[in-house]
Amino acid sequence: MASHAVWRPLAGAAASSARLAASKSTPTPAIAHFARSRAGVQAWETAAVTRRLCSAGAGQARTAVAGGSFAGSRVFAALQQPRTTSFAASPLAALRQNVARSARALTTAAIDSTSSGSSSSTFPDPPEVPLTSPLVSRYLFVIGGLVFAIVVVGGMTRLTESGLSITEWNVIKGVKLPMSQAEWEEEFEKYKLTPEWKINNQHITLQDFKTIYMWEWSHRILGRIIGVAFLAPIPYFVYARKLGRGALFALFGIASLIGAQGAMGWYMVKSGLDEQSVQDLGGVPRVSQYRLAAHLGLAFLVYSACVRFGIGAARDWKLAKKMQGLGGWKTVEETIRGLEGKVAGRTRVLVTALTALVFTTALSGAFVAGLDAGLIYNEWPLMGGKLHPPSYELNKDFYCRKADKSDRWRNLFENPTTVQFDHRMLAYTTFFSVVSLFLYARRPHIRSQLPPLTYRLIKGSLHMSVLQLTLGITTLLYLVPTHLAATHQAGSLVLLSLVLAAGASLRRPSKVAREALRIAQLRQKAAQIKV
Repeated sequence: MASHAVWRPLAGAAASSARLAASKSTPTPAIAHFARSRAGVQAWETAAVTRRLCSAGAGQARTAVAGGSFAGSRVFAALQQPRTTSFAASPLAALRQNVARSARALTTAAIDSTSSGSSSSTFPDPPEVPLTSPLVSRYLFVIGGLVFAIVVVGGMTRLTESGLSITEWNVIKGVKLPMSQAEWEEEFEKYKLTPEWKINNQHITLQDFKTIYMWEWSHRILGRIIGVAFLAPIPYFVYARKLGRGALFALFGIASLIGAQGAMGWYMVKSGLDEQSVQDLGGVPRVSQYRLAAHLGLAFLVYSACVRFGIGAARDWKLAKKMQGLGGWKTVEETIRGLEGKVAGRTRVLVTALTALVFTTALSGAFVAGLDAGLIYNEWPLMGGKLHPPSYELNKDFYCRKADKSDRWRNLFENPTTVQFDHRMLAYTTFFSVVSLFLYARRPHIRSQLPPLTYRLIKGSLHMSVLQLTLGITTLLYLVPTHLAATHQAGSLVLLSLVLAAGASLRRPSKVAREALRIAQLRQKAAQIKV
């Protein structure tokens, strides 16, 4: 339709010019044939150029007219002529002037139509792509900070053996703290029915009970605060359109992890309150190390999801909305080119593998805590005078439950000696992996192709791994003092944060961010044309 609309006025202009020229002078047949042939070619070329101009939009229209093809240069030259210029005597010159005026009118209309921005425009502005607001990123960082705090409080609850002091799970009533003497005595009587009191804690007083009760109560209250703080702002984000495409689904996934983590917490506590479960654990009143590791692992997953999603959303906003480079790179083009490079891709794989290794090492620490495996072989770097304990201690039949002893794998998770040895080996592997990654990243031809922020985060991970290894050795040598053990657990989360941030600094822009960036660049070019 657009091509026909352009051709008709040009054809009419050509016909009228021919009639006007014929009325003024009657050329010879040879001249008339030459004029008709040249007029047809020029009309066809001008119509093709104008058709492209009208379908292109304002930016391409000006570019094509100003410095385009052979025919386009002729149209541009004609457009520069004053409107008051009269028709020349020759038919060819008259045809040129009439065609140029028609092309100028059509081109100006197309440009004005695109620049007007009205709802009836033939070429409306491209729709804006919604991105996740920086407010959502800050909200996720706050949730991540709360999860960090609950991990530390949970570690203190485990180290002070306070996790079994509250014997019931009440989502609403459990918020209330006992205030009167009668209420405290009632809670104490419930605790006296548990295996932990009967086997280990018959000597504690009501005042001692209040201390361990407060640790467990604080841990549970902080969990409820995290749940409410996470869910409460989501309706506002939806109403105010602060969430980009797919962000609501991601928040739903994190909310599911938070709910599963809370449910796993009570499932873990139940393993230490039930008589039969305690007998299955060897008669020791403690929670299942499997459930403890799952509870801690879910907390680490929630924390990792908040940090990674928060950083990713903030980077997409900065790149696509503010049109700024990321990770120390100055421009958008430099950022995209660098993140798409082979060096960044190879480093991204290495950092991802390191993140999984740090996560696994932290989970093995949960088995050490659950089995009190840090209270044996309190020496370093040897274990019983050797680099590793005797094989018969690492692989005991005692932990097998089948008659044919085919489930020897249980030694990996239930034998305290094997669990501590595995944690040591994983810690060594993690440390040397961090060192290797740093040595790789500091090579000049590698470092020059990485974001400056990525190198700093890798270097920070190296420093933190040295500190974490020192904390682990010190905790072992001093027979697991509470403050050192809690700091060691918090250090694992700090190290995980650094490698997560290093991986996020190498993250390529999402598809939504790329689309938003493309639209933003088109709008920027259109604004420059209007000016």
